Amino acid sequence: MEVKDRILEKAADLFMKYGIRSITMDEIASQLGISKKTIYQFFTDKDEIVEGVIDQEIHRNQEECKRFKGKAENAVHEVFIALDEMEDMLKAMNPLIMYDLEKYHPKAYKKFKHHKYQFMYAVIRENLERGIKEENYREGMDVDIVSKQRIESAFMGFNQDIFPHNRYRVPEVSYELAMLYLHSVASPSGKKLIDKYLTERKNTLSHVQKL
Repeated sequence: MEVKDRILEKAADLFMKYGIRSITMDEIASQLGISKKTIYQFFTDKDEIVEGVIDQEIHRNQEECKRFKGKAENAVHEVFIALDEMEDMLKAMNPLIMYDLEKYHPKAYKKFKHHKYQFMYAVIRENLERGIKEENYREGMDVDIVSKQRIESAFMGFNQDIFPHNRYRVPEVSYELAMLYLHSVASPSGKKLIDKYLTERKNTLSHVQKL
């Protein structure tokens, strides 16, 4: 792996665990066993590292969304696949990371917002349209409004004013909001699929816990 990629990988790992603000250039260099001078050969400052990490995460998310869509049996299944992947990520993520990104790294946050309101919006809208076509989502909804509502609710778990992190865990909040969303858009056949995938999910989790 190239040195620049190693720096971004280690920075991403540290940001996920401890938040962005608390991690310094010195800490990244120390964790990699290299000098801070070496980091400056590839990055001007911490802002540029954060931006590089966000670029990589956006690319990874876009590739995963494409994979979920191709793998899913139907629109409801696509949401469950994405939910399982997101839950694993959120369990390893420091809940302050979104706050740090918005407050201290505006350029990187702007890129994230563009991804959120362009790519993610399109993914959600396409899923809704697919579900309506499959008759697993109810007809008559305004897919634009519902798509935007889903985007906001997906990130609501990071909002400490609504869900203080000393009382709520982001993965649990995200799961409950995702289920609320799915039930709100599902048709009778879609609700049967929700029950089916919830049962499969429960059985899988029970099996893993026994290992």
